Amino acid sequence: MSSATATCCCSGLVCEVKTHLCHLAAALFMTWAGSSVAAPLANTLPPELANPSVEAVESHPRQGLPNFFAKLKHGEDVRIAYFGGSITAQDGWRPKTLKWFQEQYPNAKVSQINAAIGGTGSDLGVFRCGQDVLAQHPDLVFVEFAVNDGGAPPEQIYRCMEGIVRQTWRANPETDICFVYTLTGDMLETLQSGKYPRAASAMEKLADYYGIPSIHMGVDVAKLEKAGRLIFKGEKPKTDEAKNELGDRIIFSPDAVHPYPDTGHQLYLEAIVRSLPAIQAAGRPGPHSLGEPFVSDNYEKASIVPLARAHLSAGWSRLLATNNLAKSFQNRLPELWKAPPDETLTFRFRGTAVGVYDLLGPDCGKLTVTVDDLRPVSIARFDSFCTYHRLGKFMAAETLANDLHTVKIEVSAEALDKVKILSQRNEKMDNPKRFDGTNWYAGSLLLIGDLVD
Repeated sequence: MSSATATCCCSGLVCEVKTHLCHLAAALFMTWAGSSVAAPLANTLPPELANPSVEAVESHPRQGLPNFFAKLKHGEDVRIAYFGGSITAQDGWRPKTLKWFQEQYPNAKVSQINAAIGGTGSDLGVFRCGQDVLAQHPDLVFVEFAVNDGGAPPEQIYRCMEGIVRQTWRANPETDICFVYTLTGDMLETLQSGKYPRAASAMEKLADYYGIPSIHMGVDVAKLEKAGRLIFKGEKPKTDEAKNELGDRIIFSPDAVHPYPDTGHQLYLEAIVRSLPAIQAAGRPGPHSLGEPFVSDNYEKASIVPLARAHLSAGWSRLLATNNLAKSFQNRLPELWKAPPDETLTFRFRGTAVGVYDLLGPDCGKLTVTVDDLRPVSIARFDSFCTYHRLGKFMAAETLANDLHTVKIEVSAEALDKVKILSQRNEKMDNPKRFDGTNWYAGSLLLIGDLVD
């Protein structure tokens, strides 16, 4: 952010924002595999931030991506980080835009950092930013979390998204950032009314503050759907009769979330390509300056700490690299530990928030989590999606006093009714033996603060 921008940002709304945010009430958050269940926060945010509603336009160039385009122009090596959820993980807008940049700038070597994890939002992204993105030295970071942040309160989005921005520019002030927004079927009506959905609206407040360009890849999609030229959810026609009936209409996705690569993702690509000329013309190469934070409790200091630095009871075992689970998740969890029932994990940290980066799966159970002298809380690591193992995380506590805290997590021996839980999504046990046990697989601690050995 330039000094001119910093001056502008300290006027009016931002001064009011900082005054209000200094008095946010403390709250305890429990997260189940990436979605937060939060204790109510006092409504101390000004209305324009507590319930953000931003006009829906396809793109805002703001201060552009000047360092990235300067390197492309000079034929240098550039790395694009794609940081987001399952829509980014798909064989869709990510590889399509990568190929487009490679074709447009054949003298430059353009490569990607695939930092997408399905079903996760900025609340995990802010912790894994250093490990999965910044450690690989990107020149441009596309940040796509608006869909998976759709149910998050704006104050959480401000903390996490600003944490990502400040970590990035603290690591390398010349790394450019672009916020990109996708959509789901339940966001169509809001976009068609001329407004961004709430999560994207909140992210736009930060984009304005830091001069970050943004592209909403779904604005044109919503217009096409409203005009009857696009079917947002449907199966592709398999017969000539069905193709004739479809005519020139586009079928966007099979599930109202994940676009088909050759239709929905093609529209996403076209939105980015349309937006890039104005973004390329904006800004001047040089370092981004951080200035004062947008929210004082942002997660700039979020970090991942290896689980081995905590105290593990005797029954824990580290899975070898040859283990199928360890091998499957080693790119995100470099070390993976397994604990059977009654084993414990204990540690102390000085800071404001704490969680664990772990797995959910068929043979998992639930945990009992105690922070300081707060009431113990039960957290399940099995849900209706657990016909396979997948990455997850939970926050044991957030917005704590910045002090010394003690955390104890015990693996419960209590059996879950897994048949009943799976039935919530009409899933069944293919092999009951796969679902035996109440184990826990964990890899890292998530901290806002520092571990006290």
